[in-house]
Amino acid sequence: MSIEVRNIRKTFGAFVALDDVSLKVETGELLALLGMSGSGKTTLLRIISGLELPDSGSVLFNGEEATDVSVRDRRVGFVFQHYALFRHMSVFENVAFGLRVRPRTARPSEDLIRKRVHELLQLVQLDAMANRLPSQLSGGQRQRVALARALAVEPSVLLLDEPFGALDAKVRMELRRWLRRLHDELHITSVFVTHDQEEALELADRVVIMNQGRIEQIGAPAEVYHHPVSPFVYRFLGNVNLFHGRIEDGHVTIDGAPVEVRDTHRRNGAAEKRATVYVRPHELDLSLAPNGGSEFRATVVHVNSAGPKVKVELISEWSDPVFAEIDHERFRALQLEKGQRVFARPREKPTVFDYQI
Repeated sequence: MSIEVRNIRKTFGAFVALDDVSLKVETGELLALLGMSGSGKTTLLRIISGLELPDSGSVLFNGEEATDVSVRDRRVGFVFQHYALFRHMSVFENVAFGLRVRPRTARPSEDLIRKRVHELLQLVQLDAMANRLPSQLSGGQRQRVALARALAVEPSVLLLDEPFGALDAKVRMELRRWLRRLHDELHITSVFVTHDQEEALELADRVVIMNQGRIEQIGAPAEVYHHPVSPFVYRFLGNVNLFHGRIEDGHVTIDGAPVEVRDTHRRNGAAEKRATVYVRPHELDLSLAPNGGSEFRATVVHVNSAGPKVKVELISEWSDPVFAEIDHERFRALQLEKGQRVFARPREKPTVFDYQI
């Protein structure tokens, strides 16, 4: 089942939640809507589900108009952040609920309901807990029950609104890997909302980055991370150093050091401009001596060697904070310590976005 939204606009009073949003989710795809609070991602998900109606624009399922189709007739499974389980019902009855409330003519027999529920509980690895109440489960287990309940009605589309937002970091990591494996097994068209960049980049086939009711960029996780199309995307997807300088002849001069850049964004034939260069911490290399390249001097302020990468906080000669990440082997070779003077340079040609003539 493919999903397409065309020119969707939605307002709440004077607030524009969605402003001419269009995108297509391919059949069997796992798509992430990623953005900060207020970016419009949950509103878009609710419009796809039928829980909200757009002011203008249309929603299509498999190429057929669905904007005015009811929630029930859209055959959408919805998983909420806070589980929304019935506290007085067992795990089994929570999963069976959607099947039991179907109209009599469409309701499966009791034997079929029991078979379907047990199959789903086995799928989410909770069959042994079928008779427990939600209060007797962990947060991760409750979310798996909520997912099984959404799948029980055999939806054509699965929608998840911040499904792991209420869980601690370790459980979130385990569940998103589990959900990725489950999706690869079921191949159900799925859209999930998140504000967690790592979650979206690890879990999704494609990521839709939203900002102030508009789509900033759509692409595969590696594409949006390594080739951001705007300053917002660059800053949103992880930490970044901003260096201010001047562009001239394909280089940016930062504190007297020429840095060759990936894109000078020339406009109107201008020969020289002020510019901001974007460099992620892991793209900076540190050395104890200059090598005649595109480096600048900085002083080590703090070193954090806990974790897979050593995080180094520096202060540049022009008094701006600079952050670098190096591997442990390089850290041991440099023997970095607080107060040490070093030279920093980008490993690859960095990107320029902001500039002024």
